[in-house]
Amino acid sequence: MKSLKRPLLLILLSTLAACAATQPPTAAQPPADASAPAAAVPVADDARYPKVALTPELLFGILASEIAAQRGVVGSAAVTELTLAKQTRDPRLAERAAQFALISGNLSVADEALHLWLSTEPDSVPAHEQLIVVSLRTGKLAESRRLITEVLAKQPDLAVPVFVELARQSPTLTDKAGAYEMVNALAAPYPDLPEARFALLTTAALAGGHQDVVDREFDRLAVLAPKWDLPVAWQADQLRKADPEAAIVFLKKELARRPDASLELKMAYPRLLVAQRRFPEARAAFESLLKQAPRQPDLLYASGLLAFQLGDLPAAQRYLEGALAEHYPDADFVKYSLGQIAEAQNDLPTAAGWYEQVGEGAQYLPSQLRLAFIEAHNGEADQAIARLGRLEGSADERVQLTLAQAEIAREAKRADEAYQLLTRALRTQPKQPDLLYERALIADIRKDTPSAEHDLRLVLKQQPDNQQALNALGYILTTRTTRYQEAYDLIARALKIEPDNAMIIDSMGWVLFKLGKSEESLPYLQRAYTLLPDQEVAAHYGEVLWSLGRQDEARTLWSKARQATTEHPELDETMRRFMGPQ
Repeated sequence: MKSLKRPLLLILLSTLAACAATQPPTAAQPPADASAPAAAVPVADDARYPKVALTPELLFGILASEIAAQRGVVGSAAVTELTLAKQTRDPRLAERAAQFALISGNLSVADEALHLWLSTEPDSVPAHEQLIVVSLRTGKLAESRRLITEVLAKQPDLAVPVFVELARQSPTLTDKAGAYEMVNALAAPYPDLPEARFALLTTAALAGGHQDVVDREFDRLAVLAPKWDLPVAWQADQLRKADPEAAIVFLKKELARRPDASLELKMAYPRLLVAQRRFPEARAAFESLLKQAPRQPDLLYASGLLAFQLGDLPAAQRYLEGALAEHYPDADFVKYSLGQIAEAQNDLPTAAGWYEQVGEGAQYLPSQLRLAFIEAHNGEADQAIARLGRLEGSADERVQLTLAQAEIAREAKRADEAYQLLTRALRTQPKQPDLLYERALIADIRKDTPSAEHDLRLVLKQQPDNQQALNALGYILTTRTTRYQEAYDLIARALKIEPDNAMIIDSMGWVLFKLGKSEESLPYLQRAYTLLPDQEVAAHYGEVLWSLGRQDEARTLWSKARQATTEHPELDETMRRFMGPQ
């Protein structure tokens, strides 16, 4: 099918050449009357086309349909062109009508236009090809088979594109069994034509119950076309959608007997492994391919990311630096990843150097955020907050930047500044739930319980099932008030939504303890500490143990938790209350 975007002037010139040409007046004939219709004159260069007078109505119709098509109203253009084609019986107008109809998906108009085209130009190969497509799309398998047989009888060299089209259309055919029977008959005279075998295996696979045929045809193709990727890629994709593990087995088998397959097809195998989270196998497969193409940037990049995922930071760094040296297209993502690897190795100066190299684009803001946190870690909170304040971004990005600023201020023990940053942002987005939630936590640090509760209530008004807000409000009411039953109800709702969240489990254990249910609270705190051996959880767990007369266990627990940190206010305060100054 020709492109819709042919220049309008060329379309008009080619379409109207036959009907617009007129002979100039000669001495033997008087000048034409301007009011009389233009005389039709045969075209010297192509007598196949009809002799049609270029009337104003015809010119207007052609112009109107072409302009409509250019403006996207392709269905209307198809109907107009078909009407003009019926009037003139010009095959070019019928062809154009068919093109517009196929583009707009109007198969009935396309079918009518193509039959008209063939009636005026019976030997047109494009008309036959397009009619085959339409007959397939409309499920007319008997007509499709007849048309294909006729086309191949006249032009055997069209077998390749015809069978490729059959394979391409096979997923859209409703009658899968009928499609298989049709293609089986059509492919029979072409036992050594790879495209015919491909068309047969696609219809056999989609029809179901013909796995023997599919296997047989892949055996043939491995001999006939060992370097042709398309059949293998098609089957792997079909299997991936239904059974990814089966796709992995299939692709491994086909690649083993296709040593000269393209690198792209070979890379599909480890990519399937990655999708199934079989990371060690995927890494081994990518590294095996690297031996064949040691400077291939996609292989270096994939190997680097998998090494990073598996914790092999030196290898990840080596591969990603290699990908960068080989001009991997998304260089900024590689630089950002290298910055993360350096951070994971506690090499903050090198990490900052990579982040500084990231330019404008998808990784720019994440890199600037990491730079800010590195500055904050180095005691430069003012510089970090200022860096983030200079950045521009969408409304969502501005939220993330403000949250980062507030986090940096909070970690620097500047809760008032963090509260002000969030309040300023909320003037622009007063109902933004993430900002409200964070401000509530800062308000709690400032021991401003009414403000914390107010903001969390606003979050829950918008998001009643926000388990973080439910848990935070329940925990604040538990620790800052005596409204324990109300706190219990909130935490119970959060726990129902996310039953394996260690922080919510800890909150449940703590509120049960506050309600005087120490025995009932203990299993929650035990589980919370197993999931999250955090100092705050240890403080709660130990206090319940102490209240139950299990002081030695509490002391052991607290001592172990205390060794993991130089300072934790809640744990330190709990230990002082029960064990005296440490």
